[in-house]
Amino acid sequence: MAAAMERSLIEICGFERETASRFRDVTVNLDLSPSPGGVKYPDSAGGFYYEESGKLLSVTSNRFIYWSTSGDTVQLVEQSLDTNLLNNAVRLKILHCSLLPGGVHIQETLNNVIILIVTSQSIHCMVLPHPSRMYRSDLVTELQMQSIFTDVGKLRLQDPAHSYLLSGALGVPTACPSTSAAWLSHQGEAHFALASASGGIMVVTLPPHDSQGTVSVVELKQSSVMQRLAGWMPTAIRGDQSPSDLALSLAVRHLEDDTFIFALCQDHKLRMWSYKEQLCLMVADMLDYLPVGRGEVKSSPGQGHRLRLSFSASTGLCIGVYLGLPKRGQFCLLQLVATENNRYSLDHISTVFSTQETLVDFSLTSTDIWALWMDDDNQTVVKYINFEHNVAGLWNQVFVQPLPEEEVHFGIDQDPRETYLDVLFSPLRFTASAIVKALQIYKRGTERFLDLSWDALRKEVTLAVENELQSSVTEYEFSQEEYRQLQVEFWSKFYACCLQYQEALSTPLGLHINMATSMVCIIRKGFVSYLLPCFAVDHLYLSADEYLFSEDETPVAEDPEMGRDVLQLVLCLRLVSECVQGDMAYEMEKALEHLLSPERAAEQVLDSLLANDNDNVIEDIQNKLQDIRNPTAAMAVLLREMDLETDTEAGTEGLDTGRSLSVRISLSQLYGSSVAVSVVCQAVCQVTMTRALFCRDLLILQQLYLRLGDNVFLGGGVQLLQLQQDLIPRCSHLLCSYYLLKHVSQSLSSSVPVDALDANLQHLSVLELSDSPAMAPSQTVLNPQTVVELFYQNVARKAIVSQIFSQQDAQSAQAPLHWPQMVSSVITLLCQLLWPSNPGFRFPECLMGNCQYTQLQEYVRLLGPWCQVNVGSCRFILGQCYLATGEGHKALSCFQQAATEVEKEDFLMRLVGAENDEAGATAPRLQYYNKVLRLLEDVGLPELVIQLATLAISEAVNDTRSQAALWTRIFKHHLDLGHNSQAYEALIQNPDPSRQLDCLRQLVVVLCERSQLQHLVQFSYVNLHDEVVGIIESRARAVDLLSHNYYELLYAFHINRHNYRKAGTVMFEYGMRLGREVRTLHGLQKQVNCYLAALNCLRLIRPAYAWIIQPSPGAVYERPGTSPKRNHDGEFAAASGSRQIEILELKDLEKEYTLARSRLTLAQHDQSSAAIAGSASAAEMVALLVQAGLFDTALSLSQTFKLPLTPVFEGLTYKCIKLQYGGEQTQNEAWNWLAANQLSTIITTKESSATDEAWRLLGSYLEAHPSQNAQHHRCVINKLLSHGAPLPDWLVHAYKAVDAAALLRLYLNYDQLESAAELVLEYVDALLGKGHQYFGIERPLSATAPLVWLPYTSIDQLLLSLREGQANAKIYDKLRAKLEEYHRLVETSSRRRLLNQ
Repeated sequence: MAAAMERSLIEICGFERETASRFRDVTVNLDLSPSPGGVKYPDSAGGFYYEESGKLLSVTSNRFIYWSTSGDTVQLVEQSLDTNLLNNAVRLKILHCSLLPGGVHIQETLNNVIILIVTSQSIHCMVLPHPSRMYRSDLVTELQMQSIFTDVGKLRLQDPAHSYLLSGALGVPTACPSTSAAWLSHQGEAHFALASASGGIMVVTLPPHDSQGTVSVVELKQSSVMQRLAGWMPTAIRGDQSPSDLALSLAVRHLEDDTFIFALCQDHKLRMWSYKEQLCLMVADMLDYLPVGRGEVKSSPGQGHRLRLSFSASTGLCIGVYLGLPKRGQFCLLQLVATENNRYSLDHISTVFSTQETLVDFSLTSTDIWALWMDDDNQTVVKYINFEHNVAGLWNQVFVQPLPEEEVHFGIDQDPRETYLDVLFSPLRFTASAIVKALQIYKRGTERFLDLSWDALRKEVTLAVENELQSSVTEYEFSQEEYRQLQVEFWSKFYACCLQYQEALSTPLGLHINMATSMVCIIRKGFVSYLLPCFAVDHLYLSADEYLFSEDETPVAEDPEMGRDVLQLVLCLRLVSECVQGDMAYEMEKALEHLLSPERAAEQVLDSLLANDNDNVIEDIQNKLQDIRNPTAAMAVLLREMDLETDTEAGTEGLDTGRSLSVRISLSQLYGSSVAVSVVCQAVCQVTMTRALFCRDLLILQQLYLRLGDNVFLGGGVQLLQLQQDLIPRCSHLLCSYYLLKHVSQSLSSSVPVDALDANLQHLSVLELSDSPAMAPSQTVLNPQTVVELFYQNVARKAIVSQIFSQQDAQSAQAPLHWPQMVSSVITLLCQLLWPSNPGFRFPECLMGNCQYTQLQEYVRLLGPWCQVNVGSCRFILGQCYLATGEGHKALSCFQQAATEVEKEDFLMRLVGAENDEAGATAPRLQYYNKVLRLLEDVGLPELVIQLATLAISEAVNDTRSQAALWTRIFKHHLDLGHNSQAYEALIQNPDPSRQLDCLRQLVVVLCERSQLQHLVQFSYVNLHDEVVGIIESRARAVDLLSHNYYELLYAFHINRHNYRKAGTVMFEYGMRLGREVRTLHGLQKQVNCYLAALNCLRLIRPAYAWIIQPSPGAVYERPGTSPKRNHDGEFAAASGSRQIEILELKDLEKEYTLARSRLTLAQHDQSSAAIAGSASAAEMVALLVQAGLFDTALSLSQTFKLPLTPVFEGLTYKCIKLQYGGEQTQNEAWNWLAANQLSTIITTKESSATDEAWRLLGSYLEAHPSQNAQHHRCVINKLLSHGAPLPDWLVHAYKAVDAAALLRLYLNYDQLESAAELVLEYVDALLGKGHQYFGIERPLSATAPLVWLPYTSIDQLLLSLREGQANAKIYDKLRAKLEEYHRLVETSSRRRLLNQ
């Protein structure tokens, strides 16, 4: 903003937007009865500022108290511009006691803040803690602080220590005091100077609050000094004092060791009393300073006189006297001068005249008089004047905020309801309390609206008016125009009600001037407003005509000639402004809102003005234009003053460079309270509104210049060309800029749910912008905030304060905080931060960080056609908005448009610059695409990721690394979307082998998990065949066999490519792992199927090639990423040597299949044995099968692996023995395993038992599986004999026909002597020819037969055993005889054989 400043000020109202009352009510009951016909005092207000409120490092920095009185109530509010104060407002109600005008006096001590209150019947002293004692540390870092009023409810204000009743000393009631003054002595005593209605001044003194004492009362009068310990002196004994010396206004000042009480009396005289001496030291007649009319004034008593004091070290004590004379008023400025012998006189400094009627309040500083009036139209008037150096006597202007318009203008295309609501809830027009009161009246007081949010209040207003409208409608049908008229009628009624209450709340009560910071406030009935310096351009546009005529120069132009041209041009602009009202103003507003050409709209407005120039205003303007010597130069000066464009971004310096911690903390809080935020941002709104009107009128005037052409241009065509090509476009651009700033300064922010803020923060962290100060979500205090307030509070304030104080030296922290200078700088820098043509982009960043998407979209829309700065950044931000609202395709379009500006704009460069160092070689645009792709991925829009990545690839022609990353992204999202073919195509296009391999691995895994194996097998995998096989193999060996089917996939992969040997190898390895890892029935079943598949594969190959390589034992494969193995000592184990390769042929696979099949058979018979059978060898499996009774399977397995059948026969024999001696249960259980074995024959002739069937099975096995020397029979017999079981006859007959000697030995081994003897007898008989066929003897003993033999060793052993036992004597003899007979026959046969030879 322009540096040129004027002496005028502008009022900014700090409207609250909370409906809930912030006041805490405290009632003081003094047990007084209301006085009959009590005096009605006018409402009043005032303020107090802390001595150190102008010091940055003080806890009371920018802190003050203001108060207002009404009837028996006083409202006290402590306010801070830096920190939000809690419990800072209290409403004190003193029953039946009216507050005197100006009856509140506040002073501070080192430890306390003392509030002295004077009412019609009492005085009060409130002792509150000083802020510096509430917060001992200088480092106050809280965002909120407790006010001194926090514990006011704990004070017992009716106690004698805090209050005193002004009753008559003898019990006689006295008249109420008319005015008062109060002060605190150095000893802590509270003194109250009271002027009674009948004259006289009484001084009531309360003892110090921290000590015991009595109340004293002193009466000051000219004849004598009387003192009583309590109460007022009755009027009857007071002496000869006439009402003429009634004090209308009192003031007190402590000088040196005395306290002086100044009384401005009804007789127009100023009296000065010494409290120490209790004497009147001086009487001065104020009429002496009246230039004319003293006589007529002197005869009438004064009524509206006011008195103020001001003290400064340079000028001493100044006394300001306002003489409220009929139809005129004047201020007399006097200086108190001390002479010899304790005498005093007054020196006249200045007399200032005023024509205003009703003075509300005035304040006096060391240089200025500030006055507050109400004019005849009840409009507030504030002015100030320097009483020392103002020769012309011209007051400086204060542009007071006018009341809202009495009528709301809206176009035919606008909805009346929305228009009225926008006006009512605009941040600048109505307070929440005015709307709430109007709503209660409108609803006839049926409800109380407390603690409503701003949005809720808006809804309540809408419902109230609409319900009223609906209830008044009696007809069911009426036209749209009739309904519109009804809306206007009811909404205007409610609006008038709001206007009435807003006017009441705007009633001015007093002025507050903070001498420490030079801040001036107007205290109104419902709110406090602040006076800010007015910038030069705004001053020119807002000033009254008489002020413009009186100005010979202006700060906007150094050259006097140029200054006069500028003033003349502004006069013309004011005439244009008066003409452009109502519909024409709306047309210009609508053109800006709808992004139409401002120049074209100005032409149309000018046409309307020319067509309806009934008052010859345009002619007056033309006449004034003739007086402007160089209009283009004057326009250029004004445009330059309004242009806020800067080359650098504000607030780039940090707060912590070379400053102490306390200074940094204080600067971080400066102007950070909700009040300061509201005032600063409403000032920005006011400035932008004024500037927008200024630019509008200037643009219309420029169009008029074009129409007039050479008639007003002395320079001819050159100036006309400059106007057309330079000045009009610049003015149009400024108009659009200020309209935009006006719009955003009035746009309310939206409340955002916490989850939306969290989601937005996640998106910003993806962009690596979450640490940016502009992106930090707000911790709002105002409810609701405008978006500019949101920006200022969270981002702009710290940047602005940083820039202001970075330009000052280290002593700047000790310098006073000068409010006019500071707030002007703050407003200037804030406007520059908001200015759309500046390079900074913090405002849109802040809106994005706080999820203000609707406001941000409108901001970008209004920028679109005319702003050429940060175009790409705006598109990017708009894309963010579309993402948040679910319009992904629009967002993608915006992101693509922003890409062209990546290397040109700071925000986008910062966005790209956040990439890591590895991306240094990547083009900025590709880095930008990467950020956006991450954002789209985080939001969950894979289709848009694919589109943008495809676009990015076209720009990464020479960047293989970026291409690979982009193709990888495309592959990933195609795969996630189920676009398998497109994912495969992206994989093939990837130029990076490692990324290609990663994608391939992911493709395999995902398609397997989705069971989309058909796609996986059918892809061609050009140049990637071995990699695919390797990936599937590694996955197959790495994952659980039951949850994934990678082996089956690999088998299908090889079968599809007719690679049968590989397919067989895969299935054989699969079967091996199943047997080792999945020892369940299901696993065994799959193992059998795997071995079958492997066999089928090898049978499809020519026999010469029907072999595979044995997979490594244990299935231990080195996989990428596995940790190295260590030995017991923790050392790395040595790498195992190359293992020997083993070739497996078809027969080897068949053997494995048989073993697997037998395992399955066993598991099917007994599932509990599956875990054991899974790892059992062939020999172990035979034992397990025999144990389970699966003898057929056991025999088959034994034959396949060429194992002895002995275990099978022994096992079956044992089961037969168990059946032989078992019970019925054993018989029943036997049928289970008998059924699992196939018997050779079936006997149907008789019922067969399980035992019979078992023996039959054994017999069939012995018959089907003959062995050398009948070893199977022998093992069976051995088993039977070992268990003491009798030998079946069929078994004995079968074995003795093969090997009778072995049978004999078995009998002897088990001590079966009788059976052995019987066998020997039979065998001897067989040799002798009796039953020789049963022993396998072809020819018995004879001379011609072959040689025969007997097992003599066994027979001798038998004979020995028989001989030793007495019980076997007969058998022994019989056997002995048989042997002797045999020997005889052998001898005979031998001789015959010898003879025959």
